[in-house]
Amino acid sequence: MKIGKWTFDTTQDVFMMGILNVTPDSLSDGGHFFGIDQALFHAEALIQEGASILDIGGESTRPNHVKISAEEEMERVCPVIEAVKARMDIPISLDTYKSQVAGAGIQAGADMINDIWGLKWDDAMAKVIAENRASVCLMHNRKEPVYEDFIQNVIDDLQESVDLAIKAGIDKERICVDPGIGFAKSYEQNLLLMNHLERLQELEYPVLLGTSRKSMIGLTLDLPVEEREEGTIATTVLGIVKGASIIRVHDVQGNLRAAKMTLAMLQA
Repeated sequence: MKIGKWTFDTTQDVFMMGILNVTPDSLSDGGHFFGIDQALFHAEALIQEGASILDIGGESTRPNHVKISAEEEMERVCPVIEAVKARMDIPISLDTYKSQVAGAGIQAGADMINDIWGLKWDDAMAKVIAENRASVCLMHNRKEPVYEDFIQNVIDDLQESVDLAIKAGIDKERICVDPGIGFAKSYEQNLLLMNHLERLQELEYPVLLGTSRKSMIGLTLDLPVEEREEGTIATTVLGIVKGASIIRVHDVQGNLRAAKMTLAMLQA
């Protein structure tokens, strides 16, 4: 997969995407890295731990989050993107579903758009990404979590997002897909999707997995957000076994070590 000037061999390796939320209300780190200095400090720490990509978000997507305007979101993310780009040589993903924010973020230096609605929320999003030769992560989501054949419906929904991307002119080598763990899915469906993650290989695009500290882990282990690292690592390992190649996490070091060990065994 290509992100900016970087090429990632997603067929042979696994890469960590470090999460940098510049929000006051994110689920597990809201407010911690809200200012530019704090954001830069945390970005450097994520890179030192082994992150290959940084994912910067300005609006929380946790359940019952407060939606903010595109203007406010741009004010949060663009200065951070510019500051990180000026100091660090690493691809930057911008977590947004709004085309206006995506366009401004790309101008500020973002290389990829991580869209939790898979290009389906904002009709202009695919065009903005294509025109700027940016990369995209297409996540599975639904406004109404009603399914007839759950796993197949997830695959079909993601295929629709892929079709939107291709039709707009986004390069195939700049597309990855995300099963959307925790979005429009029940606890049981999240577990089921993890167990059948290999089905996403049918789409023939790299798979990005984002389970870090999510409620599926909290409900299974009966643990608060700040104690979910081991549970996250378990999902990372299973995800890699089932074909995921980009892992979006808060805790890079532990997940990267587990990923390397998992790859060594799978490739032996």
